[in-house]
Amino acid sequence: MPPDTAGERLDRAAVLLWPGVGLRGRRRLIEAGAVAVDGRVRGSAYRVRVGEKLAALDLPAAPEVFCAGDVPILFRGEAYAALAKPAGLHSAAIAQGGGQSLESLLPALFPDARARLLSRLDRLTSGIVPVALTEAAAAAYRRAEAAGGVEKTYLCVVHGTVAAPLIVDNALDVADRARTRLLQRTDPDRLRHTAVSPLEALPGLTLLACRIAKGARHQIRAHLAGIGHPLVGDPVYGHGEGERLYLHCAGLVALGLDVSNPPPWTLAGAMAAVLGAQTRDGAK
Repeated sequence: MPPDTAGERLDRAAVLLWPGVGLRGRRRLIEAGAVAVDGRVRGSAYRVRVGEKLAALDLPAAPEVFCAGDVPILFRGEAYAALAKPAGLHSAAIAQGGGQSLESLLPALFPDARARLLSRLDRLTSGIVPVALTEAAAAAYRRAEAAGGVEKTYLCVVHGTVAAPLIVDNALDVADRARTRLLQRTDPDRLRHTAVSPLEALPGLTLLACRIAKGARHQIRAHLAGIGHPLVGDPVYGHGEGERLYLHCAGLVALGLDVSNPPPWTLAGAMAAVLGAQTRDGAK
């Protein structure tokens, strides 16, 4: 490491190893164990010292857990299709060791078309992902999305009581970081707002329907956590109870698509996850 890197975080200093890889990609590689500092694997926040030697390490190929049979096709027409993505599967193929993705399964799901994803869900989020089967269909969907012609409905379970419908219109800072930050100003783009409606409640938890249009990275998770209602099971914005994030894309309306898909979980299951986490924490 040269003198001008003294005290720099490893994820920034690692640009010397991978000049063409962005910050998030470098973090992914580091956390996967692909960087050694003087022969020792370090984390992204490690502060480098002058004279230390960085080395890129080969990573074993990630095991393929999912196959095309794990992804139901909810709808297929001439121009569009809709898939039900399971939790635990990335939406888009990610370079730098991101793991298996829904995008990588598209050739097996649609062998007769050049299918492309039209939206993404976080790895932990399940539910509907629209797919274009032609380039023209993809372009038409993007135009409709920019004009507010796409509506996506998510179901989620949050901590606390949400008694009445509301709109979360805070702008979000989605810069190159692991956590999207809620800003204390209104986003002028209404397509980036989250419309929230309570559906059902148990003591300390509320099942919500959230409607968004274009959507931003971690929009629902960050918006709800920012107003004091983190999602059950969220390891980034909440407490990370259990092994499931209680967020599911349950509805999509756009350009002739009108698709619904119920979540693979229930409000009662979320309550069980919360109580189980409390029991484990109390036993420590």
